[in-house]
Amino acid sequence: MSYPFDCITNFIFVETEIAPADVILVPGASHPQLMEKAASLYLQGLAPYILPSGGANQYVETTEWDFLRNIAIANGVPEEAILKEDKAQNTFQNARFSLEVLKNKGVSPKKVILVCKAGHSRRALLTYQTVFPKETEFFISPVIDRAGITKENWFLSEVGVSRIMTEVEKIGKYFGHSILNWVK
Repeated sequence: MSYPFDCITNFIFVETEIAPADVILVPGASHPQLMEKAASLYLQGLAPYILPSGGANQYVETTEWDFLRNIAIANGVPEEAILKEDKAQNTFQNARFSLEVLKNKGVSPKKVILVCKAGHSRRALLTYQTVFPKETEFFISPVIDRAGITKENWFLSEVGVSRIMTEVEKIGKYFGHSILNWVK
């Protein structure tokens, strides 16, 4: 069935084919599903490193990075394959600080797998594309978080509609001023 808001669904929910990359990036969050997916991709040999990013927040005892690192280790990822960024407080900082970590490690991110919440995938992609070198190729591996919001059901609950429309608003606020810079 077709709905008038299908264009919103198609815009917000991004998923691509996954291919070997230089690193798997996980923007900070307190959702274990993100790192479980990243660990699975790592164990499939799709990248030599995982870089979870995130500082302290109200939902974890230490930092998002520490929370995600522990999940990675519990899922079989060796500690030396997990890079550290534990200061970021928002998606832009996740991207900026992660790029700094990669540069300091000597990793030039030509191909990147981005593991993010499904309903956050467009904003996460736009943010990382804004911060990372223009030639970086992104593969998006979305995860259904504990709220269970998907492209198939977001419009069936007030919570889903609210969260996705908030994403639409944030994209406008975050990137409206950047568009002219992207075409230069």
